[in-house]
Amino acid sequence: METKKSNESRIVNTAQVLSCDLNNYNTLFGGVLMKKLDDAATLSARRHSRVKECVTASTDSIDFLQPIHQTDSVCVESFVTYTGRTSMEIFCKVIAEDIITGERRMAATAFLTFVALDENKQPVHVPGVIPETEEEKFLYQTGKERAEMRKLRRQKSKALAEYISLKKPWDK
Repeated sequence: METKKSNESRIVNTAQVLSCDLNNYNTLFGGVLMKKLDDAATLSARRHSRVKECVTASTDSIDFLQPIHQTDSVCVESFVTYTGRTSMEIFCKVIAEDIITGERRMAATAFLTFVALDENKQPVHVPGVIPETEEEKFLYQTGKERAEMRKLRRQKSKALAEYISLKKPWDK
C-alpha cells in the first residue's frame, strides 16, 4: 500500500476574527472555531486519500487552551498523523496571533477522524503516513493508543444509544 508524508496533507488557513464571530465575552465562538477545524481537517483527509469524499467519523477532542480575541488572527493548521485501513486521524492546532504585538499563542488543539469513501459511499483503503518532524513523529507514535481509545469510546457510545429514548419529551 502506498504511503505519504504527513506534510503532504498539511493545510494552513489564517483568517481575521470578525465581530460577528464573537460571543458575549468578546472571544471567538467555539462553534465558529469548530467549523474552521472541520473544514481544514476535511481538506487534509481528502489531500491524503485523494478521493472526492471524506466524512467526519469522530471529533475526539477539541481543547480550548487560550481565548481568541477580535484583535487576533486565527491560524488553523491540520495534517494526517495516523491512519488505519480506511480511516485517518487528523491533528489540528490553532495559533492565535495578536496582530498589533505579534505575540503568538497556542489557542486550541484537536483530533478528528475521517473515513475516505468511494463513489458508492463505501470506505476505501487509505495510504499509510510517514512522519518526518519531531512533532509528526510524536503524534504518529501516540496515534495507535488514541485509535484504540476511539474504538472503545465508539463501542460505549453505541451501547449507550441502546438506552436512550427517541421519544419527544412532550409525547406520552
